[in-house]
Amino acid sequence: MKVIKRDGASVDFDRSKIILAIQKANQAVEEEHRVNPAQMEAIVQSIEGRKKSRILVEDIQDVVEQKLMELGKYVLAKAYIIYRYTRALVRKANTTDDSILSLIRHANKDVMEENSNKNALTAATQRDLIAGEVSRDLTRRVLLPEKISKAHDEGAIHFHDSDYFIQPIFNCCLINIGDMLDNGTVMNGKLIESPKSFQVACTVMTQIIASVASNQYGGQSVDISHLGPYLRRSYEKFSGLVDREAGEGITEEAREAVVNSLLRGELRSGVQTIQYQINTLMTTNGQSPFVTLFMNLREDDPYIEENALIIEEIIRQRLQGIKNEKGVYVTPAFPKLIYVLDEHNCLKGGRYDYLTKLAVQCSAKRLYPDYISAKKMRENYEGNVYSCMGCRSFLNPWRDADGQFKFEGRFNQGVVSLNLPQIGILCREKGEEAFWKMLDERLELCFEALMCRHEALKGTRSDVSPVHWQYGAIARLDKGETIDKYLLNGYSTISLGYIGLYEVTKLMKGVSHTDPAGEPFAVEIMKRMRAAADKWRQQTSIAFGLYGTPAESLCYRFARVDKERFGTIEDVTDKGYYTNSYHVDVREPIDAFSKFTFESQFQTISSSGAISYVEIPNMRHNLDALEDVVRFIYDNIQYAEFNTKSDYCHVCGFDGEIMVNEDFEWECPQCHNKDHAKMNVTRRTCGYLGENFWNVGKTKEIKARVLHL
Repeated sequence: MKVIKRDGASVDFDRSKIILAIQKANQAVEEEHRVNPAQMEAIVQSIEGRKKSRILVEDIQDVVEQKLMELGKYVLAKAYIIYRYTRALVRKANTTDDSILSLIRHANKDVMEENSNKNALTAATQRDLIAGEVSRDLTRRVLLPEKISKAHDEGAIHFHDSDYFIQPIFNCCLINIGDMLDNGTVMNGKLIESPKSFQVACTVMTQIIASVASNQYGGQSVDISHLGPYLRRSYEKFSGLVDREAGEGITEEAREAVVNSLLRGELRSGVQTIQYQINTLMTTNGQSPFVTLFMNLREDDPYIEENALIIEEIIRQRLQGIKNEKGVYVTPAFPKLIYVLDEHNCLKGGRYDYLTKLAVQCSAKRLYPDYISAKKMRENYEGNVYSCMGCRSFLNPWRDADGQFKFEGRFNQGVVSLNLPQIGILCREKGEEAFWKMLDERLELCFEALMCRHEALKGTRSDVSPVHWQYGAIARLDKGETIDKYLLNGYSTISLGYIGLYEVTKLMKGVSHTDPAGEPFAVEIMKRMRAAADKWRQQTSIAFGLYGTPAESLCYRFARVDKERFGTIEDVTDKGYYTNSYHVDVREPIDAFSKFTFESQFQTISSSGAISYVEIPNMRHNLDALEDVVRFIYDNIQYAEFNTKSDYCHVCGFDGEIMVNEDFEWECPQCHNKDHAKMNVTRRTCGYLGENFWNVGKTKEIKARVLHL
């Protein structure tokens, strides 16, 4: 039996610790109130007799109290309760020791795996994580109301990024990169004027990204169409250079060839600067900037041809990849790429279809870009097409004083997510009336938690992050001016996330939300959450939104907490994960077109954040099929991405089937790499994404952890 400690660590059950605690309580009372050794043994055996594979340390203590009361040892029970309470006070006075020490020992799995772009083993990142644990502790004990902290600990809700809550910083944003490039900015007290060429513009953009990322905890998105004017400036610069150097001794055709050759070189170098800077720069919290490049060709853009060239170069360089330490081209995690499908590039004979074909090749090999349908987005967002923020949440449409839509220079205040399956577990025997009542109660709890985020930002002065508030990333406020006006009236958003629509439908209806018997129930849950967000917006003038978060690690946390609390429930807690937001469970047999069609209805409701994905086997050998799916995306769903079942070794580039060796370890057959983190092995029988261990009873020599086979 494993005992789950308060910091989430798992240790072997040790009966002697229970006996020791009872003995200490015994010593605090008179002889007639004590229990004898036989009674102690009976208490321990009652715990062991439960035959649980995992048990919470608090549950063990509850059993001890209960058994002492049953024995009539009320005075002893009181002494034990006082001992337990005293220990709790000590822990509450300083609850960070265990978590920090486990970080140093590389054993704090929840913290180490929370951010995919953080290498938790490096000193710089560990320093940030340790500071985060102190901040998280203060947040739970001092800053948040006790019921919010308790709800978070019990997995009813998740208060995202509590390790940054103590600071007056926000989640994610759309950087107003156009204003900063065109009108200049200031970084580290130094004036950065508007660039005179494309390559300098690329360098300045990456420096802005790094500075912005260092002063917030979420992702950033930039619209690369703002680089188009600077590519034209470079063209004009090279044209003038050739004219001066060659004079009239060169034909117009030769002149254009030379100019375009120079421009191509600058284009290639500038995009390479973006790619390498983003992947090598480190923010002050020890991670690469969590940045997304938004690639959208607008018909009314006077620089559309320049931007088509930029998009093509970005995709070509991502297709090639970046060399790792062994000199092998691998897929970089950043920047994330979003490619917009419109009438001119949706593979229906449009002028820019060639770019989409290139994007499909890149998706097949590198899993990027993601795709946004301009057609569907215009339907959902008052005719507008714009990027989601780095965290994949969408801003609501907002107009300035002149009635013009504005998206760049806006941000998200923070996120709180709701554990839907837990409500289903608690109410499945009580019926739907009890379910809807508890859903409303949990939503009000989320509202209170979200208002804590909002209140924490009120009164913040622009000096906390000049690059955001004084020099253009968000605003150009005066020194000492507060940011309050940007928190209200829809300028910024605040998000209600949710996990497990599939599981909660399974619990309450006995079927998947894809089943006709379960779908109306699932849709009603979505509508009620959306209605709650809309109601809060009207009450507060804050732009609350329903956010279909891609918080993969939270899917595991909620499932783990509920399994420890409620035990194994078939097709719910037994999988080791909950299904993200409204997504179809990975084990359901469903084709890509049906999945997108089904999930598109939820994207419309979950307008403050929604992404859907499909898994397509052997994508590199299925380009025609991928192109069919991309055409379908344009007409049917707003935001989508691809996953694949193909295997790939990032060390040597092997593109084939990676198998488990005789020692039960994944091993590349070409370079014999055994580091699973450097492989793309995604064959899964059941879709389980958590830890798996070989049954050690099979042979005592097998200890290696491997993926599910």
